[in-house]
Amino acid sequence: MLKGFRGVLISDFYAAYDSIECPQQKCLIHLPRDMNNDVLAHPYDEELKLFVHNFASLVNPMIETIDRHGLKRRFLNKHLKSVYRFYKEVSLREYCSEYALQLKRRFEKNRDKLFTFLRHSGVLWNNNNAEHAIKAYAKSRVMFQGAPSPIAISENFRISRSS
Repeated sequence: MLKGFRGVLISDFYAAYDSIECPQQKCLIHLPRDMNNDVLAHPYDEELKLFVHNFASLVNPMIETIDRHGLKRRFLNKHLKSVYRFYKEVSLREYCSEYALQLKRRFEKNRDKLFTFLRHSGVLWNNNNAEHAIKAYAKSRVMFQGAPSPIAISENFRISRSS
C-alpha cells in the first residue's frame, strides 16, 4: 500500500513499519508514555529516572520551538546539536539497570527515526492525526458492520457534519 511513498512516514513503534524504505518519524508521544509506564513500574530505578529526565529535557525546548515557530526546519534544526550530545552521553554511559539498558537499546535502534522532524519542514513529531483518523474509520466499521464503502463513509461524514 505504501509502495512508492516519497514522504516521511510518521508511525508508532510497530516493527512492520521498519521494513518500509523512506524517512521515518517515530511518535514522540508513544515513547514518553512507555517511558513513564516504566518509571511508574520501577520507581526506585534511579538510572531509568535519570534517562527519562534527560530525554524530557531534550524534547521540551523542541516543543517550545514548535509552539513559537511551527514545524519549520530552519527553527527546529538548531536542536540537532542537543540530540547529538544526548546520544553521545547515552552511548558512553554504562547502565546497570535492566530497564535503563532496554531503553538505551531502544533509542539506539531508532536513532535515525526519533528526530527526523528536526530536519524537515512540516513533519509532525507525533502520529496523533493518524490515530484520530483511524478511530473514526474503526467507529464507522462498527456502525456499518464491516468495512464501509467510500460512498457510505462520505454519507456518514455529511450526516455527522450537519448534526
